[in-house]
Amino acid sequence: MLLDTYHLEIFNSKCNPGAMTVHCFAHLDQDVSQALPYLNSVLGGFEYIKDPPAVTFRTQGKLITVHGRKIAINALKDKDEARKIVEWLKREINDAWDHRDEITPSEQGASRPKVIEILKCLPKTNCRECGEPTCMVFATRVAEGAKSSEDCISLKGVQKEKLDTYMKQFNFN
Repeated sequence: MLLDTYHLEIFNSKCNPGAMTVHCFAHLDQDVSQALPYLNSVLGGFEYIKDPPAVTFRTQGKLITVHGRKIAINALKDKDEARKIVEWLKREINDAWDHRDEITPSEQGASRPKVIEILKCLPKTNCRECGEPTCMVFATRVAEGAKSSEDCISLKGVQKEKLDTYMKQFNFN
């Protein structure tokens, strides 16, 4: 077992103290740097940094970055959700490491959605119904994985289908 123990640090956003979500650092007691290229291959990392090694994943509106000695997760409901995600990652890290002889390691990140292509699909009304000040900001949040077509109430029909189709190629649902 490569990763055995860690401790959680749960905190509110310093730049948005009124946010309804929390963030988490899992400080790892063991260095998992060597497992990151294997984890990237298995889970399909969004971004991979070689030096120092780190891999970022996007899932369910969250950004999860795994460093050698730390895991960072944003937009969590609470400590229980943080612990669930970190335990899942612990299993994935250990499984990837245990099966590294069967996995081709990868230091390549996935292709990324282009903000301008997302913006082309939007109504461009800057209505703010999505909670963002402009459609450009909304498009950026969609590209980050923090928002989806469901968050734009003005987006319907062909435009919505076009955005969903575009985002599917980046494993965004």
